[in-house]
Order: sequence, then structure tokens, then C-alpha cells
Amino acid sequence: MMSLQQQINDDIKDAMKARNADRLAALRAVKSAIMLEATKEGTTTVPDNVSLKLIAKLVKQRKDSAAIFIKQNRQDLAEDEINQLAYLEVYLPAQMGEDEVREIVREVIAQVGASSSADIGRCMGLLMGRLNGKAEGALISKLVREALS
Repeated sequence: MMSLQQQINDDIKDAMKARNADRLAALRAVKSAIMLEATKEGTTTVPDNVSLKLIAKLVKQRKDSAAIFIKQNRQDLAEDEINQLAYLEVYLPAQMGEDEVREIVREVIAQVGASSSADIGRCMGLLMGRLNGKAEGALISKLVREALS
């Protein structure tokens, strides 16, 4: 099976052939992040789970940037971020709906025996591990706070 890193390299070639500038910019950002991570580890390859974390981080950055640009009435810059975002999200696992996440939050709270906001940290650690890449941290945090307040 092809690694995510190899898939990104192949997709960069396809984007170049298709002259798709937004897709190319998004994929080059991913490749750059993966190469930096590989260099840190002293290797040339990065496991897929690490690549997914890097892509998720880039997706979050694009969303945050787009939100800032929209607030500043820079629709042109926001569109660039949103277009690139679409090309990155295809590599991530499907995001869970709020109701699914809420159900898992309830399970973990029961499992930990959490009863107050002092227990948020213990719950978040377990939830971030369990929902890694399947739900945004901000949503998980919001639901845990709601449940324990």
C-alpha cells in the first residue's frame, strides 16, 4: 500500500500537470511540513499517522487564516485559503458529527468518573487520543465544558 507521503508526491505531480495552482500550493505546504518532520527525526520518511497530524494542523491554520481574512474584508485572500483547504481535507478521516462526539464525551466522562470542571483535563487527554483527527479540539473542548458545567 502506498504511504501518504508517496500519495502527496504523486498528487503534486498531477497538480503540476493540471496547472492547478491552489492544489499545488496546498500540497507543497504538506510536503514541506512532512520533510521538516522527517529531518527532525533524522529519516526520509514519516509514518502516515504523523503525516495526518501535520495535515490536520495545516487545515486548522487555513481555517483560522480564512476567518481572519473574512473579518478584515479580504475576500480574495480568504478564498485562497478556503480553496487550499478543500484540497487538504480529502486526506483527513471523515469528521464526526457533533452528536457522535457528544456521545463519546459522555462515555469518557462516565469512564473517568468526572463530575466537575476540575476533571476537564483528564477527560480531554483521553478524548483527544480517541478522536484524533476525527473531530476538532475546539468542538471536543466545548462539549466537555458543557457536560461538566
